[in-house]
Amino acid sequence: MRARAPASSANLGPGFDTLALALSLWVEVEMEPAAALVITASGQGADLPADGSHLAARVARDVLGHDRVSIRVHSDIPVGRGLGSSAALAAAAAGAAGADRPTAHAVASRFDGHPENAAASVYGGLVAATVLGSGPVVESLALDPDLAFVVIVPDRHLATEEARRALPATVSHADARFNLGRLPLLLTGLADHRRLRPEAAEDRLHQSYREALFPEAAALMAGLVASGALAACWSGAGPTILGMVPAGAGPALRRRGEELLGELSLPGRCLVLEADRAGLVIDGA
Repeated sequence: MRARAPASSANLGPGFDTLALALSLWVEVEMEPAAALVITASGQGADLPADGSHLAARVARDVLGHDRVSIRVHSDIPVGRGLGSSAALAAAAAGAAGADRPTAHAVASRFDGHPENAAASVYGGLVAATVLGSGPVVESLALDPDLAFVVIVPDRHLATEEARRALPATVSHADARFNLGRLPLLLTGLADHRRLRPEAAEDRLHQSYREALFPEAAALMAGLVASGALAACWSGAGPTILGMVPAGAGPALRRRGEELLGELSLPGRCLVLEADRAGLVIDGA
């Protein structure tokens, strides 16, 4: 059985640990019975150990109860860049092992630890997700089809665990109120890009605390907005930066993103992506 799942950009500024957007980069997993575990990987993450510690193998054991399978993985999602590579891989592996969408979301949420990333990879589009007493829940949200997304992906690994350690244990009421005030502006703007404004992606819960881990982030976001992005933010825990633009403006902003990387002497690449609205696709079910 074969399954494909998209990358995701979480947080989106004020939506810390709740919002995520599926993007048009994918990981594909193919799984079939075998006498013993065999893993073949290509693309992004191909250098990870091809043994029982591989995330796809761990998901297979969880869903199937064993790992007597041959697993082939191909990923175009950069690892450790804030694009939800682990959640996408877990979702695709669960689907390839025979899980349906709700089960794949639950499995990917548990392995990745981020139900919003998992929800975007499983259900596609723009989602809000959290965990209740009954388990992870997800709601699909309105997303303007005329939006495109420019991502600046630095050649710099930033582990989610390291980025999480940079956050304080508590935040002030003022900072919580700041984010709550911008969240409806963001959701309104994502539903209708004509109403999206740069301030909608502002945040005081995570981005500023992580700046020491990626000091160039502020200049990249400001440069994107100054060059036509409707809003810009960190993608997940970074270091990827996400710019939201009208679809036709994507190529020009991508070129400007490449210029910004050069001005900052920062190796990396810049891509124009669309929202993936399909989410987890399972072939051979």
